[in-house]
Amino acid sequence: MSEVPSLAEFEYAAQSLAEVISHTPTLPSRALSDILGAPVVLKMENLQRTGSFKIRGAAYRLSRLSAEERARGVVAASAGNHAQGVALAAQELGISATIFMPLGVPVPKLLATRGYGADVVLEGETVATSLRLAAEFAERTGAVLIPPFDHRDVVIGQGTLGLELLQDAPDVETIVLGIGGGGLIAGVAAAVKARAAELGRTVRIIGVQAENAAAVPPSLQAGHPVDIVTRPTIADGILVARPGAIPFDIIKEYVDEVVTVSDDDLARAILVLLEQAKVVVEPAGAAGVAAILAGKVPRTGKTLAVLSGGNIDPLLLQRVVSHGLAASGRYLTIRIPLPDRPGQLARVSELIAEAGANVIEAMHTRHGHGLQISDVILELSVETRGPEHSEHTLDTLRAAGFEPILVPD
Repeated sequence: MSEVPSLAEFEYAAQSLAEVISHTPTLPSRALSDILGAPVVLKMENLQRTGSFKIRGAAYRLSRLSAEERARGVVAASAGNHAQGVALAAQELGISATIFMPLGVPVPKLLATRGYGADVVLEGETVATSLRLAAEFAERTGAVLIPPFDHRDVVIGQGTLGLELLQDAPDVETIVLGIGGGGLIAGVAAAVKARAAELGRTVRIIGVQAENAAAVPPSLQAGHPVDIVTRPTIADGILVARPGAIPFDIIKEYVDEVVTVSDDDLARAILVLLEQAKVVVEPAGAAGVAAILAGKVPRTGKTLAVLSGGNIDPLLLQRVVSHGLAASGRYLTIRIPLPDRPGQLARVSELIAEAGANVIEAMHTRHGHGLQISDVILELSVETRGPEHSEHTLDTLRAAGFEPILVPD
């Protein structure tokens, strides 16, 4: 059997999942359309059951298990979205599920997975450790291991999203979405290309990776999946050191381009989606929008960005919003050395107000390495309207004789 699923297989999967998944909305974005210079629509898969596309692949894989396999139960490893997808799918089918999660998993994802009835085992520092423990559990107990992306049934299940995309936006020219292990983009690309060919047209597929976890570009260069050394990224949902073998073969054939984005790009995307689209999206789910904002997506007609997930820890969201404001030039942290005499703090505050900026937080200290007895340090967090206004605020302080030092975010 060919590893590339047929259009008939995607259609069959869509029918079998109709009672399990939601057909999520596809809505236009005026703000992103203005930025790209072409119509942009957003596929709100962040509103999917469990808050992510992962339920599609998990539910389809579990639906294909035999009665004997279902009786043995299933096991998976994940830091969040795959865990929730497997747990809910197992609950719907009456299958016992064991999920291994790393110790640092965000509390909302842990509680949601348990809430779907799964037996959660917290052990290990990384998802890699959880994957090893899940595989050992499967060998020891006979439970069926449900991989997050490297399985044909999972790819077919994720590809049902592609059919929805063309149903919702039949005139789309470009589809942009994130890549982790590759299951989603492989399924979407294969389904979209097959449906588009049937309609006598073409659709461009652009994949997006976090630059700190971009295993696909070197794999494409090598012609086969390769391991990379990842670095920390806020996009934990696509933090994968090696693409899956099955998805990669499809990516090679059907994905037109792969680009990378920085954590600053991802933070800006989350902020834009919050302010302009009024939706909450996790960093990995905002990868397509981040690529548009970073100028990595060409203007080729109607463009669809997939918001693949919305499961973000509120504490991370708070940090990401602050980082996004800073990356957009709307939030400054500045340090100002001052002589220790009355009126200096009031004068700085007056100048910032005259510049039209707003002080959010202030710290005034006489203690610090290198400070003279007669010196103090004033550290301010300042809200501005953007990069030009930020520079105007700094220039206002400099013109008055102060020496503001910009503190990196």
